[in-house]
Amino acid sequence: MRSPETSSVPDGLGWNRETATLALLSFAMLIVSLDQYIVVVALPDIARDLGYSTQTLQSVISAYAVASAGFLLFGGRAADLLGRRRILATGLALYAGAALVGGLATSAGMLLVARAVQGLGGALVFPTTLALINTTFAEGRARNRALGVWGGAGAAGLVIGVLLGGFLTQTFGWEAVFLVNVALAGPALLLAFVLIPRDGEREKGRKFDLPGALSVTFGVTFIVFALVQGPGLGWLSPGILISAVAGLLLIGAFFVIERRSDDPLMPPRLMANPNLITGVVITFMFMATFGSVLYFLSLYFQEILGYDALETGAGFLIPTVVVVAGSTGAGRLVTRFGLRRTLVAALAIGALGAVALGLAISPDGTYAELVPGLVALSIGDGVVFTTMFIAAATGIPDRRQGIASGIASTGSGVGAAVGLAVLVLVATAGLDDLSGEQLRIETADGISTTLFVVAGGIALTFLVALSRCPTPAEPGPAPVPYQARRC
Repeated sequence: MRSPETSSVPDGLGWNRETATLALLSFAMLIVSLDQYIVVVALPDIARDLGYSTQTLQSVISAYAVASAGFLLFGGRAADLLGRRRILATGLALYAGAALVGGLATSAGMLLVARAVQGLGGALVFPTTLALINTTFAEGRARNRALGVWGGAGAAGLVIGVLLGGFLTQTFGWEAVFLVNVALAGPALLLAFVLIPRDGEREKGRKFDLPGALSVTFGVTFIVFALVQGPGLGWLSPGILISAVAGLLLIGAFFVIERRSDDPLMPPRLMANPNLITGVVITFMFMATFGSVLYFLSLYFQEILGYDALETGAGFLIPTVVVVAGSTGAGRLVTRFGLRRTLVAALAIGALGAVALGLAISPDGTYAELVPGLVALSIGDGVVFTTMFIAAATGIPDRRQGIASGIASTGSGVGAAVGLAVLVLVATAGLDDLSGEQLRIETADGISTTLFVVAGGIALTFLVALSRCPTPAEPGPAPVPYQARRC
């Protein structure tokens, strides 16, 4: 069943209208995705110009991550109830405006506020684009192919961000990594009003569940803040303890509110969907493992191999090409072989790639030695990114696609924060009192160890997919209707 929004697409435009809509939604996803890492290569220049210390520089990344992860559920619910075009346009407008402020920032505080607002904009755009894909294209072959394109844009954005960030920083300065988002999000905002059908009237009897939305939004925000800032401020520092406790209390309050709500934010029947639960677990593990590798590779290129910003960006050319190919082809693989086979194969290849990278990284290593591991890891990265969202959307009614997308994307946002926090501790263990060449050697060893930990995390994800993802009916001349299949 199609949603009211999609049914208003003029018949005369047909296939061309759907294709153009898919292109816009994929482009919007690319914009949001690339910004997670576009600033990584520019961090040294930002620190020098705005006065960040080594201890506070990470906040440029975490401000975006905290706001984004905290508001994803809010964004998904708002898309369902207030209108998907309306929320997509709001998110893109916030994103572009915050990017402009970030590019013009003259102080550390001004930049952090801009990054937080960008994260809020991203939290509205991410689940809304996913919900629009899932309601525009029928479940099965058409949706799988559409999610392959959308997923290719999202997965590619993570690595393109580092590549583009290196070029812009080297050529125009760190301000360009923010201002480029104005040039990208502005046209997308205008096209949203042209290509996305007008939102219909709000469905009678459905409530926003504001107490539930606020409690889970701020609960997740406080918890993610504690996880991101804990390594720098100290896990037992008052701010971290207060944030963690407040977050847990708010999450507890959320579940109490949900049990008493007539129209809960997360309906029990939705949370009973095994594909959604599996999708959330895998999105969490994906971003905690695959999604964290880019940060450490960027560090390795600059601190160990001595690359400048442009050379670091160029180092991600191969991963970018492979990730795009893997993610865009994943939809067809799922249609032909099923979700479980596709997912477990991609995770196995990714785990082997992480091990190969861990073995190749050393103080005296070369880029050529990294290539086999980079290719294998990137294949897994691209394919898993698409398939995990196909799993999460399977069997979800159109009227719930926004909140389902918010739940799945929240898993990815929290996973990114948890993964980076844990892996930074692994990579930097024992480095406090070192300097010079000894610090360089131990940093390389720490990054190598981190890649082995990543491989272990991917292996755990493999076991989850193997045990929780039932095998669908085999493809044949008369396939079982896709709606009857499970993950």
